[in-house]
Formats: sequence, structure tokens, C-alpha cells
Amino acid sequence: MADVLKVIGLMSGTSLDGIDAAILDTDGEMVAVPGPAITVPYHPWTRAMLHAALTAAARTPPDAPISPDIIKAERLLTDAHAGAVTDLLLKSGLKPAQIAYLGFHGQTILHRPADHRTWQIGDGAALARATGIAVVNEFRLADVAAGGQGAPLVPLYHLVLTRKMERPVAVVNIGGVANITYVAQNDELVAFDTGPGNAALDDWALKHTGEAVDRDGKLAAAGRVDEGVLAFMLDHPMFLQPPPKSLDRFDFPMAAVAGLSATDGAATLTAFTAAAVARAREHLPDAPKSWIICGGGRHNPVLMAELRARLAEKVITAEQAGWRGDFLEAEAFAYLAVRSARGLPLSVPSTTGVPYPMPGGRLHNPTD
Repeated sequence: MADVLKVIGLMSGTSLDGIDAAILDTDGEMVAVPGPAITVPYHPWTRAMLHAALTAAARTPPDAPISPDIIKAERLLTDAHAGAVTDLLLKSGLKPAQIAYLGFHGQTILHRPADHRTWQIGDGAALARATGIAVVNEFRLADVAAGGQGAPLVPLYHLVLTRKMERPVAVVNIGGVANITYVAQNDELVAFDTGPGNAALDDWALKHTGEAVDRDGKLAAAGRVDEGVLAFMLDHPMFLQPPPKSLDRFDFPMAAVAGLSATDGAATLTAFTAAAVARAREHLPDAPKSWIICGGGRHNPVLMAELRARLAEKVITAEQAGWRGDFLEAEAFAYLAVRSARGLPLSVPSTTGVPYPMPGGRLHNPTD
């Protein structure tokens, strides 16, 4: 039996709201015991620089010089992660020497698997030097280079979490982009991005209210869904494409809602996220017994109501399943860091379309 290690997972998602940092005791296989965890919001300047990096990355051809905006964003991002590790160690009373690895996802600023491109900024070597802890990053590169989608990467962790549950079960993470993991009774996995998550709604709320999110769904609750616009958006060819499939944050331009009021636009975007999740059923081998909703989207009561209205099966939150919904992805990258260090696969054909179970990740030691 492999040793159980204490690892910190670090996740910064497409919502660009901050860093989730979580301790996990794991062997990278069947053992996964959560420990202390924190969320560290980004400073507004860091968030603004990350938005600038997203824009710059979309305009950067392969092999072109890296934009100064991206260089600045990477430095700020890495420093912020070092601070999050320090804060978590203080909270937990642990020393750096007690942590085997940091699983450092970094920040995705471009995801174009059809072009064999995926780009997560974050300086793993600098983070290792700053914290004195070995860092594993670049989790997606090998998968994409081999022809996989490079996402989602959390399904192998979902497999561990659901091993004692009634299956089949669907785990839906609603971050900036939404993705699903279907776990069958025989441990078969099907995983793919379902469509937009919170990103478009967050951008809409920021534009119309000055707040970075539609807090408690209040904006959407005051509006009405424009069924014509919703039907138009659901006609996107992506929904007919069989999995595996993954999306970039900007793959669903929101021009269709541009003419709506602030409240109706929010209501329609919220319904779109839920309807996209419901359409994922078309690509599952069987109807799930239950749907477990994770990620920031589960905090939006309007979105949860839309999901329950559109899904015939039981819909529960991560907490109702006994999980920590705010930290699942951070835990997952702690788990994947150990798998990477041990040469175990991070993805399989049914989760990313990679041709065979694919190891990956890059290890940085503090003394390198």
C-alpha cells in the first residue's frame, strides 16, 4: 500500500474570484481525507490583471512573445498563491516540511484543445522556492499534447468520493464553466463540460450592478427568462457534439442577451446554465440516481431552483452529500499531485478523449 501524504491543493478557477487552498491526506488512489481549508479572495488589482491576461492570451498566436500583461498577471498570481499557502499553514499549525507537495493548478487563460493548446499561468518553480515545498503543476499539458481535451481533470477524484454512494450519480461543478462527471456502478466514468457556468452571469452582473456576482440570485429573481433568446442559445452546435468535450470561458459569446434588461438578462443566463446541464443527460449512458451540485453555482438559489425544475432526478448540494463544496477542486489537485508524482494517470479516454490513461504534471523542487 502506498504511503498517505499530506498535500495542499490550490485552485483558481475561471470565475477569477480568488484562491481555494485545501489540505488533503491522500495516497493518490483510494485514500482522501480532507483537512483544513481556506479561500483567499483576489485583490481587485490582481483580478483586473487576470482579466487583462485573458484578453491578451486570446490575441497571442502560438510561439509569439508573451504579453507584458500576462507576465505581470503570472507574477501576481504566483505571489497570491504563496500567500495562501502561508495563511493555510498558519491556520492548520503545520510547517512546510510536513507538506509533501503543493498541487498548483494555476490560472487558465486560454483553452483550445482542438489546436492542441492549453495555457495555465503560474510559476511553479517560483512557488516552490517561496514556500519551501515541492510543487506539481502543468496538469493539463500532456493530455492536450496527446490529443485529449485536457479537461475536466477532477473525475478521478469524484470516483473516490462516490465509491460508497448509490450509483449512477452525476457530479456537476458549476464554476466559470460547468462540467459533469457521471460515475457508473462499475466505476465507468463519463465526463465533459456542459456549457457556461457562472462566468457570463458574473460578467453581466458586474456590468449592470458593479458587483462581481449576482449575489443570492437577486438580479435574476427580479427578471423573466426570455424563452426565445434561451432557445437560440441552446441551438449552439456544441450541445449535439458527443463527449468528451471541453470549453474555454469565451466559447459562448453572450451577444444574444445584449438587448435584454439587466434583470431579464440575468434570468436568461441563469436558465441557460441550468438548461445546458440538463442537456448533458442526452450524452449519459443512463439516468443518474442523483445530481450533486458543486462549485460557486450552488450558492445561487435561482440557479438551484432552475436545476431542480429541469432535472427529473434528485438534485442536492455538495454539502448535502457530505462534501466541502467550496474546496472540492482544490482537494482534487492535491490528489492529482500525488498521482502525478507517482506516475499514475490523471485522465482516461472517457473523461478527456485522450487515447490512453495519461500521466502528467511537472514537479518543481524548492532547491531546483
